[in-house]
Amino acid sequence: MSIEGVSDADLWEMLFAVENAAPDDAVQVVVRRLAVGVEATAASFLVADLSGRALVRMTHIPDLATVAARRQDGEAVTVLPFDGGPQEQALRSQRMQVVPDADGTCVVTAPVTERGETIGVLELAFPADPDEATLDAVGRGAHVLAYVVIAARRHTDLFEWSQRTVPFNLAAEIQRRLLPSAFTCEAAAFTLSAWLEPAATVGGDTFDYSLARDVLHMSVTDAMGHGVDSALLATLGVGSLRNSRRLGRTLTEQANAANQTLKDNAPAGFGFATGLIARLDLPTGRLHLVNAGHIPPLLVRDGAVEELRLPIDLPFGIRSGQTYRTTELTLRPGDRLVLLTDGMLERRGSVVDLNGPLLTCADSHPREVVRALTDAVLSAGGPALADDASLLVLDWYGNHHDPGSALDGRASAAEQPAGVRQGVRAVGPAVVGQ
Repeated sequence: MSIEGVSDADLWEMLFAVENAAPDDAVQVVVRRLAVGVEATAASFLVADLSGRALVRMTHIPDLATVAARRQDGEAVTVLPFDGGPQEQALRSQRMQVVPDADGTCVVTAPVTERGETIGVLELAFPADPDEATLDAVGRGAHVLAYVVIAARRHTDLFEWSQRTVPFNLAAEIQRRLLPSAFTCEAAAFTLSAWLEPAATVGGDTFDYSLARDVLHMSVTDAMGHGVDSALLATLGVGSLRNSRRLGRTLTEQANAANQTLKDNAPAGFGFATGLIARLDLPTGRLHLVNAGHIPPLLVRDGAVEELRLPIDLPFGIRSGQTYRTTELTLRPGDRLVLLTDGMLERRGSVVDLNGPLLTCADSHPREVVRALTDAVLSAGGPALADDASLLVLDWYGNHHDPGSALDGRASAAEQPAGVRQGVRAVGPAVVGQ
């Protein structure tokens, strides 16, 4: 079986095998079949850690007493922190890495990605340097694997358990459930990436987005306090915004509903959350925003960072009947919009200047931008943050009416240490199709 030109019988047989396997085994079914199809001698899948700074290898070992690794339900995991090598390069740059060995064998590491979301990497060993047709098949197979992982992890905790190198407390568990399942989304008109770096005691930050046919919805919120009460308050806010958004309400109606929800249902009798909610019209680039007591968004345009001065209304939950104002602006192709919480700017009584990192990362993928900005915050106030730090970065291209526009080129080069440069070649684009 080859990935290119798979017969209907082969496809149905593979889908049948996937659905009849345990969720974690379903991924291995595809990995093994891909390895056979491209004549690889070994294959493995590594999932991206939730920290964004490591990969995790999960192995089924029934007798766990003999394994010196984190383990649960017959699974053992090994955490591989980023070291600048081919695995990190494949994940961060979204380019396949081909590493030949002195004996003529070769290891290929391909990104496993869906709409720009870095799910993990696929590693394949070959007896010789593979040709371009084989590499193309590997890239396509890795893209198919992404969808299998997404489907399989809906039915099990094992993937998320393996991705957690740091245990979650209850507040963090609640907060995690409020976030979208994918932190990155690519389409013809835009690329979006977001991140939340939690405080030692969860501070109630959230971000959210939803992509419709011609509209992109976005929000960033920051609930008062810390711990479980803050997480519950954030749950009310995000739940209200999602509910009214799904009912087709306008931005001001969404804001009004969130305000009343928090006013009437705050777990401690009183609680508020600041927020930015936005609606982007994809055919025109017209952006509508409501600011509920939140810090202003940033706009990177023509090599300069500008703070958008929006009318600021009261946070959600302060006063019944509060009305909210909408501001409209039009994005230009090449614009970068940054929504963030105050935890990104205030660290140990000082202000973190994000203008420098934003300009330094002007040509980087939003996925790398959120990483760089979060690293700047951790450098200033980490590793145990006193407040959550969250941000959402949107790059606007303005070609919504051109669904065939290439997404290939939207990856950033990740620097390799000198020791791994020699003999390594990056092959791209490895991510194909949508």
